Amino acid sequence: MSGKAVEFHPEASAEAEAAVHWYRERSTRAAEAFVAEMEKAIAAIAKAPDRWPRSEEGVRRFPLLRFPFWVIYRETSKSIQILAVAHARRRPGYWHARSS
Repeated sequence: MSGKAVEFHPEASAEAEAAVHWYRERSTRAAEAFVAEMEKAIAAIAKAPDRWPRSEEGVRRFPLLRFPFWVIYRETSKSIQILAVAHARRRPGYWHARSS
């Protein structure tokens, strides 16, 4: 286990909140399932951040299983930084500026 703190980029937090809001407008159950899936993703990333392959940009992508989202993150010496909660089928790479 890495034991590092997990930090969210402010825009990644806003993306996650927007997704929860979108699902909640359609179904409370879907919103709850999305939150649960995010919690599982963050726990898995915190436990073994190097499990998912590193891209050319030096970030890693964790796919949510039940929802079309990626959790984009990087590991630093002090923390795991969640850079984006990105919809897998929209605007690929829009978050790249956050990784610099």
